[in-house]
Parts: sequence; C-alpha cells; structure tokens
Amino acid sequence: MKQALINAAVHTGDEIIDNGVIIIENGKILSVQKEIPTDIKTTDLKGNHVSAGFIDIQINGGEHYYFSEYPNEKTIQDIHDSSLKYGTTHTLPCLISSSNETILQGIEAVRNYKEKYKNGVLGMHLEGPFLNPLKRGAHSLNQVRKPTNSELEEIIRYGKDVIKVITIAPECFTDEQLDMLLESGIVISAGHSTMTYKEAQYYFSKGIKLVTHLFNAMTQFGHREPGLVGATFENEAVYAPLILDGAHCDYAAARLAYKLKKDKFFLISDAAFLGRKVENFKWENFDAHLENGFYRNEEGNLAGASISMLEAVQNAFNHLHVSADEAIKMATSRVASAINMENQIGKIKAGYPACFVQFNDDLSVIETLNFN
Repeated sequence: MKQALINAAVHTGDEIIDNGVIIIENGKILSVQKEIPTDIKTTDLKGNHVSAGFIDIQINGGEHYYFSEYPNEKTIQDIHDSSLKYGTTHTLPCLISSSNETILQGIEAVRNYKEKYKNGVLGMHLEGPFLNPLKRGAHSLNQVRKPTNSELEEIIRYGKDVIKVITIAPECFTDEQLDMLLESGIVISAGHSTMTYKEAQYYFSKGIKLVTHLFNAMTQFGHREPGLVGATFENEAVYAPLILDGAHCDYAAARLAYKLKKDKFFLISDAAFLGRKVENFKWENFDAHLENGFYRNEEGNLAGASISMLEAVQNAFNHLHVSADEAIKMATSRVASAINMENQIGKIKAGYPACFVQFNDDLSVIETLNFN
C-alpha cells in the first residue's frame, strides 16, 4: 500500500527539501516531491528532519552476541535488531581474524541469513586474518597470518558474493595475491599495517581506495615519514572512516582529518557490542571489559568500540563543528560510496529502500523509521 511521509525537512543526500513529501510502497521509495497526493495514507513528521538510515560497515556485535564468537544467524539478527534502535538500518557484520573454518562458517551464515531476510544486512566485513602482527591491535596473534594462495582462493571463491569489505595489510601480500583480491570485486581496505607512505601510495595506485579505522593500527604521520595516515590524507581518492568516540582518536585529530578528507571522511562504529550491556567478554585469546565507557583488553588496548552510529553522528555534530546535514552524510551517502553502493542505499531517492531516521535540529533525538 502506498503511503506518504509529510511535513518534514528531507535530507536526500544531495539536497535538503523543506516541507518535503516522501512516497513509499512495498519497502521502496517511489518519489520525493512537494505535493501531498489525495487518497493516500500519510504520516506527519511534524516539521522534523528525515534522512536515509545510517550504514555501519564495521560492527562486531549487537547487544548480546559477538559475531566472531558465534558466527551464526542468531548473532546477525541481534546485530540487525540492535542497530535499528540506534538509527542504523544497514550493516556489515564484522568477523575479525579467525580460523579458516570460522571464516567459512561466517560467510555461510550471512549468505543463509540474506536469503531468508530481505533487510538491511548487506553482507560481511572480514577484518583479517591477513594483517601485520606488529599492528594487530586486539586481534589474536594466534590467528593473524600471511595469506597462502590456496586459502585466499577458497575465501574468494566461497565468499565473494557475501564479503563486501576485507581488511588486509597489503605489505603481507604478494602482487599475485593482491591482484586476486582486486579482481574479485571485494572492496579492499588497508589496515592493521606497517606500510610506509611510499608503500601506501603504491597500493593505492593498484586500486585500494579505503582504509580501516583511520589513525588506529597503522603507521602515523611524521614530518620525515608521513606513513599510512599521511598517504591517506594526501590521496584524494581514498576514503577514511573513523571511530568518533573520543578514545580511538582525539576530536582535534578528527577535525583535521575531516578538513583534509572532506567528502571521503565517514563514520563507523566498530562496536564490540551495542548498548554497553555486555560489561565483560572473553573469547579464545580475545578479551574486553568496559572501562570508563570504552572496551579495553587485559593489555590495556582498545578492543573494539562501544558507541553506536547514532552516537558517532551526534559526536560529529557536537565536536567537528559541522551541520546536522553534514554529520548525517558521514553515516549515509558517503558510506555507500565507499563500498560502491551509492546507487542502491544511503539516499532518499526513487528506488532506494524506505529506511529512514527522523531527527530534530541538534540531532539530540533520533527515531528509526524502517518500512523495509
């Protein structure tokens, strides 16, 4: 049945339409217009703002389950349901460095889930295991490893229709192995890496256009060696997602990154769990506990974040000194562009999913409107 959302400032991702009308049917947007059709069910948004739902391409768990520990459909459902509470309508459940068996199990779980439920689970983010052990962060040293041709071929063959993003340390790959990944169509993100500035620019020239959680687990900017951070800042084609929680990087560093990256700057949660309901967590050699609102492991390293995309957007508005529209774009249209899905999600536009967030002027109140 057709219905209309009326009386709203519509943030389409391209423009803001005051007093706009969104026509939806069967979970899709039919049109965005100014006129209210007759004989149609209407929902009055009472002058509030509305945008596309948030997209989180790196989320490790929901309110109860951690995907790498339980790579099954129940965990995926937990991630989806929990994310909806915080304005996020589209997700990539993230599997961190694991055994080959667990990786294949995670791929199969996401594939089966997507076949059953046509909702906002877009696929999977595989973060590791092909990382540099010197920059592994909270990843288990027992699981971090160099790729072999056979394992890489199996992951690509079995998972290229499910894995949307894979985080790797490119310096640990042969040119042949990197070409295999580039040709697979999976979006490659460079992270957990000791690459120099020159190495990073070389790999960017090969086709890598994304990094994993800017500043964290990578070579930093220095005046004699600009590192992966410096290469990311300079290369205009590279997208830079950031965990904007005040702990993974200082807000001043985030403001600088935004000024340099502009429309290539976007937000991720990297949440270990949402809602801060899980206070202590241990899985194999990975552990995390809540400490002053942040997850840390026994060594004191940050072990995934505790924020939602909603909090990240609010932090962008409050600490980066940007408009509400700009903060929203960091969680919607720019995320979609980074994973080559800008023609499918992240905007309020005809043919896109009818998944929205409604918010007030200062983003202090946000409600998910999910018609998908």
